[in-house]
Amino acid sequence: MNAFSQAILQWYRENGRDLPWRRTRDPYAVWLSEIILQQTRIAQGTAYWHRFLERFPSVQALADASEDQVLRLWEGLGYYSRARNLHAAARQIVAQGAFPDTLEGIRALKGVGDYTAAAIGSICFGIPAAVVDGNVYRVLARHFGLATPVGTTEAKKEFTALAQKLLPPGEAAAFNQGMMDFGAIQCTPVNPLCLSCPLQPSCNAFRTGRVEMLPVKKAPAAVQERHFNYIYLRCQGYTAIRRRGPGDIWQGLYEPLVSDTRPTAAIPLRTGVRHQLTHRLLVADFYLWEASERPQLPEGYCWIKETELDNYAKPRLFELLLEAIP
Repeated sequence: MNAFSQAILQWYRENGRDLPWRRTRDPYAVWLSEIILQQTRIAQGTAYWHRFLERFPSVQALADASEDQVLRLWEGLGYYSRARNLHAAARQIVAQGAFPDTLEGIRALKGVGDYTAAAIGSICFGIPAAVVDGNVYRVLARHFGLATPVGTTEAKKEFTALAQKLLPPGEAAAFNQGMMDFGAIQCTPVNPLCLSCPLQPSCNAFRTGRVEMLPVKKAPAAVQERHFNYIYLRCQGYTAIRRRGPGDIWQGLYEPLVSDTRPTAAIPLRTGVRHQLTHRLLVADFYLWEASERPQLPEGYCWIKETELDNYAKPRLFELLLEAIP
């Protein structure tokens, strides 16, 4: 075993995080954690992981649920395509009769990429596949002095090949989790703990004064701005909502009346409400329209009781509208 891998394993034994999904090798529980933790901090994701296991204790239970039930439980995590993919993959697994135990089989599940497949495969089935995420990119780039911009095809090939080469025989799970924790705790993006780092003597970035320069990042995509008029239409204890269709943000979630113009009867609640997504900035104006008689609704909308709103999965922007209603 090379010195780098040995140091990571030793560090992990002494400093690894005690996370609930690391106390099991049940692929359902591990897969669930991996999907939830995509784009979600551990502190927030842990509560959702427990909630999902309590509500859907098996992959069969998750597969039997409706998409609305899954989206409703996911509400607040964002990136709702993860929830839809999770639900679709659960039905794939049930159709296959068991959770797949090969890298190719895991990778074929809806919403599972190379990183997630390697994580599940190594942890649950001992498959010798290296994970490469943001933490791993950072550790490898700094230690080995790699300047290929992360986020590029070239970087993915280069870093994956190196991580795979470093993978110690029979220790795939510990090494993968050690690399993730090392990047999250020791070799952090800002103010890494270089002075106490066991890899400091062999670290290229430390030796050359490039710790803050590595890894090199690809130029970020331009942020698009979109504007919404969100109108809460209230009539005799009912309100109007619609379910968003495919091909846009928040597919499958419910939203209030959306209009290019403000209805004359509506009163403003808040204007210029900003909601940041990954590559989009949403700016919304909120209105309240209290009608004495039901107006004709646009196609796709329906009336529901206001008291039943909690039964529908909603994006954060809709929640902000509800918070603004007096």
